[in-house]
Amino acid sequence: MTGMVRLALLANRLGDLESSLSSVIKGKAEAIRLSLICLLARGHLLIEDVPGVGKTTLAHALARSTHTQFQRIQFTADMLPGDVLGVTIYNSLTQDFEFKPGPVFTHFLLADEINRATPKTQSSLLEAMNEQQVTIDGTSHPLRRPFMVIATQNPVEHHGTYPLPESQLDRFLMRIRMGYPDAAAERAILRSTGRGGVEAVQPVLSEDEVLELQDSVTDVAVDDALVDYVLAIVEKTRTHEALSLGVSPRGSQALYRAAQSSAVLDGRDYVIPDDVKRLVLPVFSHRLMMNSRSSLFRGPDAADRILQDILMQVGVPL
Repeated sequence: MTGMVRLALLANRLGDLESSLSSVIKGKAEAIRLSLICLLARGHLLIEDVPGVGKTTLAHALARSTHTQFQRIQFTADMLPGDVLGVTIYNSLTQDFEFKPGPVFTHFLLADEINRATPKTQSSLLEAMNEQQVTIDGTSHPLRRPFMVIATQNPVEHHGTYPLPESQLDRFLMRIRMGYPDAAAERAILRSTGRGGVEAVQPVLSEDEVLELQDSVTDVAVDDALVDYVLAIVEKTRTHEALSLGVSPRGSQALYRAAQSSAVLDGRDYVIPDDVKRLVLPVFSHRLMMNSRSSLFRGPDAADRILQDILMQVGVPL
C-alpha cells in the first residue's frame, strides 16, 4: 500500500471519528472539528465556557475514540505542581529515590478549571505542553505520544481564580467556546440521557494511526501566497490601534500547522484560503491583549471583533 493510499484511508477514518464524537456531543460540529484539527496539529486546546455544556465530555470522548489513555485533574487553589507532574520519593526497601509519575503522564490530560490553580501550579504544565517532557529534580521524563492538554475555564466566575498569563495562553494552539446547544440538539441530549453516554464511544483510531496522521500534516503543501496571507494578518495584529500585544511567531506557526491539519481532515494534501480564514479566530483570539486607548472594541468578544476587522482589511489570495 502506497503512502498516499494509506493516508487517504486514514483520512476516511477521521470522518468516522467525527461521527463517533457527534454521537455524544450533540449539535457541536464546529467544536468537534476544531478539537480534531488541534489534535492533528499536535496542539493543546483551551475551552472557555460556562459549566455543563460538554467540555469534559468532549475531552473524554476524544480519548476513548482514539484508543488512548485519559486523565482528569480538577484544579483547585491548594493544588501543588507535584500533584500534576509527580514526585520523587525515597524507597526504604531499595534505599534509593524513585519517581512516581503524576497524571500528566497520559495521552489526553483534561485540566478542568485550570484558572482555579495558582500561577505556580499553572506554570508547571509549560514544559510538558511545549517540550512533551517533565523535569523533576534535574531528571527529564518524556511524556507519552500523542500528548494533548485540554484545559477548561469558566469565564463567568472570577472569585478564587487566577487568570492565565500570556505565556501560558500562548502554549494553547486554540481557544474555543462551545456555547449552549440549540433546541433540537438539547432535545437529543435529553432523549439520550442514561443511555451510556461517553462510555458507549468505541475506539476508531489507534495510537499509532493518530501519530501517523500527525506526521502527515507537515507534508501538506502551502502556497507562498497563503504564507504571505498569514503573515499579513499577523502583522495587522501587531500594528492595530486597539491592541497592545499582537500575535507572536509561535502564533503564526500555530495557524500554519492548523491550516495544514484542516486540509488533512478534509482529505486534501494542500491548503486553501478557507482553511486559514476559518481558523484565525480560534487560533489568534486568546493571544491578543487589548489596550486602554481604544473605545471601539470593548467586551468579552473584543478580540474576535478585532480579528474580523483585520480579515476584512487583508485581501484573500486568489
